Amino acid sequence: MDPCLLFFLLLLIGRNGLCQQAEVCLKSVINSCEDCIRSGPYCMWCKDLNFTKSGEQETVRCDTKAKLIERGCKTEDIIFPEDSKQIDKEDPLSESFNQEKPVQLSPQKISLKLRPGLSTTFSVSFKRVQGYPVDLYYLMDLSYSMKDDLENVKGLGKDLFEALKNITDYAQIGFGAFVDKTVLPYTNTNKEKLQKPCDENDQQCQAAFGYRHVLNMTSSETQFKEKVTEQFISGNLDSPEGSLDAMMQAAVCGDKIGWRNSSTRLIVLTTDAGFHMAGDGKLAGILEPSDEQCHMENRRYTKSIDMDYPSVGQLAMQLEKNNIQPIFAVTENVANVYKELSEMIPKSEVGVLSSDSKNVVELIKTAYNSLSSKVTLTHDNLPDNVRVIYTPKCKDAGQPGNSEGVCNNVKPGEKISFDVTVTAESCMNDKSFTIRPLGIKDTLTVSLSTNCDCECKDPEDSIHSHCKGKGRVKCGICSCSEGYVGQFCECSIGDKDKRSLRASCQRNNGTMECEGRGDCVCGRCQCHTTESGSSYHGDYCECDNEHCEKFQNKLCGGTGKCNCGRCECNAGYEGSACQCKVSEEACRTLNDTVCFGRGTCKCNRCECKEGYQRPQCQLCLGCPDPCQTKLNCIECLGFDSGPFKKNCSVACRKSIYHEMVDQFTIPDKQCLQKDTEGCWIKFKLDQLVREDNYKAEILKQRDCPEPPSVVAIIGGSIASVALIGILLLMLIKLLLYMKDLKEFRKFENEKKKSKWAEADNPLFQNATTTVTNPTFTGE
Repeated sequence: MDPCLLFFLLLLIGRNGLCQQAEVCLKSVINSCEDCIRSGPYCMWCKDLNFTKSGEQETVRCDTKAKLIERGCKTEDIIFPEDSKQIDKEDPLSESFNQEKPVQLSPQKISLKLRPGLSTTFSVSFKRVQGYPVDLYYLMDLSYSMKDDLENVKGLGKDLFEALKNITDYAQIGFGAFVDKTVLPYTNTNKEKLQKPCDENDQQCQAAFGYRHVLNMTSSETQFKEKVTEQFISGNLDSPEGSLDAMMQAAVCGDKIGWRNSSTRLIVLTTDAGFHMAGDGKLAGILEPSDEQCHMENRRYTKSIDMDYPSVGQLAMQLEKNNIQPIFAVTENVANVYKELSEMIPKSEVGVLSSDSKNVVELIKTAYNSLSSKVTLTHDNLPDNVRVIYTPKCKDAGQPGNSEGVCNNVKPGEKISFDVTVTAESCMNDKSFTIRPLGIKDTLTVSLSTNCDCECKDPEDSIHSHCKGKGRVKCGICSCSEGYVGQFCECSIGDKDKRSLRASCQRNNGTMECEGRGDCVCGRCQCHTTESGSSYHGDYCECDNEHCEKFQNKLCGGTGKCNCGRCECNAGYEGSACQCKVSEEACRTLNDTVCFGRGTCKCNRCECKEGYQRPQCQLCLGCPDPCQTKLNCIECLGFDSGPFKKNCSVACRKSIYHEMVDQFTIPDKQCLQKDTEGCWIKFKLDQLVREDNYKAEILKQRDCPEPPSVVAIIGGSIASVALIGILLLMLIKLLLYMKDLKEFRKFENEKKKSKWAEADNPLFQNATTTVTNPTFTGE
């Protein structure tokens, strides 16, 4: 094929076919025109009274324009709210500055009315005015390390004013100074050191301070030189300074600094050290965060020792809010630190100072040219669910973005433009946001509303014949009078209320009437037709004949009929999708049974009962051990004993065929179980066809233990009791003997220790009468 012809064909496809977004209406539950409009950006509504056929739901009125026309809806009957935009204020761009408020951004006010999900684009023009005023606030670090720089700054007033006059005839300069918070550990709080924080040899040293505003914005070169000449160096302890404190106050105290309403606002920060930020105040016990408010009295920051340093985010927000562009003129040792800070602050530049700040004027000129040549368009207060995309239209344009659009190398007086695309994702009313160039006071206010309502121009009649004289027409469908319901208000509810009628159309007390597939008419479901033309059916329209399982991309495999979500197979076929021919070949066992009677053969494959294993349901790995479950039957069948003795034939004859043997012939595992009489029974089981069907071989002889001797048990018990009694008596006797022996030994010891003395008893008297026995012979 010719390459040129191929390229032309691809170009046509890209423009008219494959590369364009298809219009799709993704509708869900649609009960009205408003529901349709809100369901998708390409959804439209047909208000033709006779658009729906009998049994069709009103949802078919909601679709894309092409499909509605294809179904027969006339173009004039299609409801589609369109986007609209109106420019409310569009002052022309100013050519030069003439002491009046110049216009650098156009238009200034615009009103949009959008369809949710659809985008609208408008153009915004910008032109920087020639000679636009500049307000420059010189903010200097007066810590001791900047001593040499201060001397040079005192003499740069003339050069600085000359540089600004090359830019505009309406330039003003202010001056401020900072060091750090006058508390430990930032500053020595010794009374003498607070008054003179410099070296003892330095006679010209001012007291420690945080931030001081020295000079209001002025166009007087002489006044600037006088105020700067009056400044002296100060000092602190640590290396980082309170520069963020100073910048915050310079930004929010606009009336005290002297910022003009129509001017390019610049803060030039000169320092040779890093900066403290939010959280560092905790080192001094300062816990109250910065409130981003002006606290300046007598030109001093009065909350320096009461509030923490601001965060970088807080500072960036206030600089952007007040249209201030910072220029960081810093020494080389901290240049990387401030470059990282500049990345977090929009419209800021970093320049490297020489060691004595002699190049500061050239640095400011370079930074100003860089800032002024870059135009960044962005927005504030964007409502939720609104997207904005900026597409710059200029020579050196940046990439389109959803947060900002950028044009680089823009010269004064050069007109550029941006295409702004706005998309609302949901319905909303009376919202607004502002679009503005960073660092410029001009703004564009965008008022935003959405088109979520239908203007159908309905007949004013309260009663319409289309609704059987019982309701009025609203966007092509009937809105019934009190006491009537139905698609055409044909049903009188009588004594019943609408809720009870609707409840009778809800399956299982659900919330969906007729499963969303029909209309509830007089308490009964009238089912809709499907997209293919067939009808839903069932008491609640719960059935259809289109959603059954498929096989080889054919409904019910092409060998069955779909009925209410299930396949009814033709003769000779089976399976959930009628995918199998009826066959039992693979399910047949060696004994010519199907799955051993423990499963069913489906699609020529055994589907086993719980526990049994494929392929033929022969083994059951998860079933209870039959040696234990069949023990009671084995005992009653073989030995007429056990729990089933009285009803053995009823309980066991149907599940076990048994045989009493002397030796086993079944090769299966041998069971050894103890019966209720304590005897060991040996038997084997062979599972036959079906789930609970066994052949049992039982050994005739049980292993029963000999019964115990009653005489021996009784005699042994008596002897044991007697022996235990004798032993107890002997033990008691032994304990008494041991106690007596102990007491006797104690007595003997006491006797040995006693000392007896011989003496006459003073109370004893001899007998006074002696009597002699006359019969005593003395022998």
